[in-house]
Amino acid sequence: MRRRLSTALAAVLLAAGLPALAQAAPGRQSDRQPNPHFDQVLSWAPCTDLDGLECATYTAPMDWRTPADGRAITIAISRLRPASGQAKGVVLTNPGGPGGPGRALPLAFAHRAKLVDNMEVIGIDVRGTGASDNLTCGGFNFLSLTDPRDRSRANTRLIYDSAELQATACQARSGEFGKVVNTEQTVRDLDLLRHLLGREKVSWIGYSGGTWMGAYYATYFPDRVDKFVLDSNTDFTSTFQDVFDNFGYGFERRFRVDFLPWVARYDELYHLGTTAEQVRQVYETTRAKLATDPLLLPDGTPIDAVALDLTLVQVQYSKTAFPDGAQFLAAVAQATAAGARTVADVGLARYPLVDSILGTRYAITCNDTKFRHNRTTLALEAERLGRQYPLMGYYQLLAPCAFWDRPALELKRPTGRGVPPVLMVQSVRDPATPLEGAQRAQRRFEGARLLTVTDEGDHGIYAFGNACVDDVVEAFIVDGAVPPAQSTCPGVPLPDPTAPTAAAQRPTSFVWPL
Repeated sequence: MRRRLSTALAAVLLAAGLPALAQAAPGRQSDRQPNPHFDQVLSWAPCTDLDGLECATYTAPMDWRTPADGRAITIAISRLRPASGQAKGVVLTNPGGPGGPGRALPLAFAHRAKLVDNMEVIGIDVRGTGASDNLTCGGFNFLSLTDPRDRSRANTRLIYDSAELQATACQARSGEFGKVVNTEQTVRDLDLLRHLLGREKVSWIGYSGGTWMGAYYATYFPDRVDKFVLDSNTDFTSTFQDVFDNFGYGFERRFRVDFLPWVARYDELYHLGTTAEQVRQVYETTRAKLATDPLLLPDGTPIDAVALDLTLVQVQYSKTAFPDGAQFLAAVAQATAAGARTVADVGLARYPLVDSILGTRYAITCNDTKFRHNRTTLALEAERLGRQYPLMGYYQLLAPCAFWDRPALELKRPTGRGVPPVLMVQSVRDPATPLEGAQRAQRRFEGARLLTVTDEGDHGIYAFGNACVDDVVEAFIVDGAVPPAQSTCPGVPLPDPTAPTAAAQRPTSFVWPL
């Protein structure tokens, strides 16, 4: 259930658990489990790598079940403070993934005057990723190893052999630390941070996988919840397997309803067809050629069928990427049709997935919740979803979880009971976290308010150009104005790539790469 920022921030999209843990009361150590981590003082200084932010680190027990054993990890954080130095409250933030580093995220809110004039905004590299203590999969990423549309016996065996190798590599290389990178441990890190910040309660802005984390923090620490905003929601009342299984449906809808018709509308610019189906057929024809005869970029990077798929999938996250995505597809289609060996680099941003992000993603998703498939049922599921949703349905990001040596974890179930109202923000055609999952989560999480953004498909809405959403979110966080159970905002129109100032008008945002 992991958009572009000018600072090159790239953080990803998107638990059955631990026994009940002793919880330290705010301001003092637990009598049963003395914990010196609660006595730390945060030492803030200007960040060396993030202009405009202050950075600090703190330590937490490596395993909150045994905090007195002396094993500790380091967690890196940042903050954006009001110019006055006086904040009404503190808001913790998370970009999703799971596994996305979040120290740079406060920069995305720097232009939101009402938020940053009133709140101390905290960015966090959660355990396992970024500048915090890292997990590793040894640099191995099974997802792009082979074409998942090839369902021959040999290739299917290769797909699941490589998924098993992914699980082995991640767990062997991450060792004991990998066993305790999960949502329950992470939300306890966050509550320690709340204590060190000197706050009785905290607010939250979490995107994508950050909605899962926010819902679980609220579940474990309901009395510490102030105003929680969950933007682009996973179904945090379900399992990670269900969340990621919805990728096929979500991306296919965004691709067919928004992207393909938009490309066809500008055929005079991209020359890919005058109808959505014509554009889709160009994609399919181009993909088939790349599956047997990949192109090369000038730097030697191969563009094969998988690279085409994953590039177009990344484009679906934000309408601001549509022009670059269409230009990329047009260049590759033209080159393959001409029998060329190389294709010009059209400048589409490509973010290689950082090893620690990958390691943290798999640790959280495979540790948190049970996985019900094996090789046989995985193959059947891929074929079923792939036939229905060919852009993304064949890809099974969580296939390594079928081979994971999962700890005996049992997370508390998010119900919303005893939690103040949370605000869920959701676009109707979100590709990575579809609306239907958000609606299920709202029904199961008491008191949740759902702000639906109509005629919109972006993943990540607040602070990225929708004035209506921005106003509702900031009225909630800053002023305490709780919206009704159901409300709507209109979406932002798709870009016009023929406008003279189109490029200059595009807002900055992030990308949640696969």
